[in-house]
Formats: sequence, structure tokens, C-alpha cells
Amino acid sequence: MPSAFERAFEDELAEVRAAGLWRELRRIEGPVDTWVTVDGVRALALCSNNYLGLANHPALAAAAARAAAAYGVGAGASRLISGSLAIHRDLEARLACFKHTDAAVLFPTGYHANVGAIATLAGRGDAVFSDRLNHASIIDGCRLSGAEVHVYPHADAAALDALLARSTARRRLVVTDSVFSMDGDHAPLRELCRVAAARDAMVMVDEAHATGVEGATGAGLVEALGLGDSVTVQMGTLGKALGAAGAFVAGSRALVDLLVNRARSFIYTTALPPPVVAAVDAALDLVAREPERRTRLATISTTLRARLRALGFEIPDGAGPIVPVLARTSERALAWSRSLLERGVFVQAIRPPTVPDGTARLRVTLMATHTDQDVEHAVAAFAALRDRA
Repeated sequence: MPSAFERAFEDELAEVRAAGLWRELRRIEGPVDTWVTVDGVRALALCSNNYLGLANHPALAAAAARAAAAYGVGAGASRLISGSLAIHRDLEARLACFKHTDAAVLFPTGYHANVGAIATLAGRGDAVFSDRLNHASIIDGCRLSGAEVHVYPHADAAALDALLARSTARRRLVVTDSVFSMDGDHAPLRELCRVAAARDAMVMVDEAHATGVEGATGAGLVEALGLGDSVTVQMGTLGKALGAAGAFVAGSRALVDLLVNRARSFIYTTALPPPVVAAVDAALDLVAREPERRTRLATISTTLRARLRALGFEIPDGAGPIVPVLARTSERALAWSRSLLERGVFVQAIRPPTVPDGTARLRVTLMATHTDQDVEHAVAAFAALRDRA
């Protein structure tokens, strides 16, 4: 017989199902590519963060294989015990150059990076100011910091200014995504930095969805806007446009040294595997050598956004490869996702609490390696979905 605990779990899961919020892991065969086999169905992948199409690039695979042969497949320990390898230090130096900062430090994931950085820079007696639509890892970092948390309306620099003006906290940190992961819109970084500077606050920018995509060299939105001197902390991920895994925080030498000494999510976790580090290095080579990938991504993203709007779908304003198609209800988003898979398009339904109530959607994302024919296939599938609805 199931225990009382298991019955409680089943009751909770029943509530999840009833609310239309049930989630399950899909089985995907083969590499992360423009087309995948999902639960036995061959489909165009429109839900990957592999924006530049590098996750299965031969250069990354070859670099990872060479590193595995030279270093093995694991670092063996945390960086402060015995896992800080030369390959880690070399990549950190390269990432600092990439982000035009004095230093950088690697983390196992973007979640680790955000939680560790926020909790290191703010604590009891301090205050954190966070955009309402920031990523869950930022939200959790704010909560775990122990600082007083102020949430300002999405992309509202004036509201942030008013909150900062009333704050008497010892240290104040403004934190925002640069490109918001569910809407694809850009934070008003110039205005946020201006307000923060006037109120003597630090600025932390999460560049997870901008790294490799935005900026003259792909370094992110901070680079694109020339705000490097106004931003205290830059976070970037290595598992999206750069095609591998992990994350980093870049900034001053003192900031990075503080994270190495205080960030619990850095200190108490095993270092990134050497093959992953080598793959990231190869990805940075491609980002520098093939800017046409960013150009191609921007072109097809603009095209698909316009085509879906022309079909009558509700698409919020935005730019870049994240194209949200609002369904509003969880039930409709799930139905749309199922119908599209039947037509050979794999795109996931995004529902609360990932997005606010009443804004359930399909989160469509493109890769630079999608062809014009792929875009046409997507448009045809959405047109059939519209006609069926």
C-alpha cells in the first residue's frame, strides 16, 4: 500500500493535472539539431536555445574529444580543492576578453552563477531590485541572499528610480535580464544604468539569452549598447548560443576574487568537465569567425515573427530568436503544442508559474542553421493550426 507521503504526492499531482500544468520529459533521439525525433515523431525543432546551431558542430565535438583524451571527462573536485585545471583558467581569461572585463569565473550552470553572485553581493541589511519578469534563477538568488527584495514593474526604469529613492539599505543591487527568456524583449539597460548610477546602486545583467547573439562580437547587449563601464556584474551562459554547458560571471578582479571566496554555488560544487570547457573555447572561435550566424538568426527571426503576426497570432513586441505566440490559457497552449507536433513542428507550451497567469504561450525559438524551407514549414504548420482553431 502507498504510504501517507505517497498519497499526498499523488493528491498534489492531481491538482497539477487539473490545473493544466502537468509537465513531462519528452524523449528526443539524436543530436540537438534543426530537426529531431520526439517520442518517435520526426519534427522541426522550434524550442531550443541552441541559437547559433553550435551544439552539434563538428569543431565543438572534436575539441571536446581532444580534451577528454588529454584531461579525462571530469575535473575530480571543486575548483578550490583540486579541480582548478589550466583549461579552466585559460577559458576564464578568454571570457574576460570577450566581455571586455578584467576577469571572469566559471560556474556549472547559469542557475549557480545567478544564485552565487546575488547572494555574495547582497545580504542582510542590503536591498536587491529585480525586474518582475526576471528568470527564476535571479528570483531564487534574491530570496536566498537574505536581502530586502524589491520587485519593480517590467522594464520600468521610473518605478525602479522611485524604489531606489526610498531605500536606506547599506548596499543596493539592481539585477535584470538583458534579453528576457519568455518574451524575447530587451531590458532598457541605458535607463536602468543611468538610474542606478544616480542612486549609487550596482547593476547586474544576466546575458544568458544575449551571449553569442547580441553585440558587434556577440558579447551581449551590454556590448551592443556600450555599457561595460556602467555594469558591475555580467553573467553569461555557455549552454545556449555557445552550444555547450555552464556559465560565467565577468567583472572586476575584485568582484571575481570575492565570488571565488564567498559564492557558495562556486565553492561547494565540482568544476566544469574539461571536454565542456574545450567545446566552449571552440564555440568562441566560431562566434568570432562566423558573424554571419548572428546575421542569419536575426533575419529569419524577423521573418517568422512577421509571418506569424500576419496569420493573426498574438506576438508581443520583441527582437531576436525568441518569438512568443500567446495562447493565454494553459489548455489552449497545450492543444496548440500537440497539434503542431502532429504537423511536424516541435514547440513547447509554456505555462504558469514560468509565465504570469493568463499569458500561457508557445515559446518559439529559431537557430541560425534553420533553412528558409524550415521557416516555410513552420509557417504552414501554424497556418493549419489557425484554420483548425
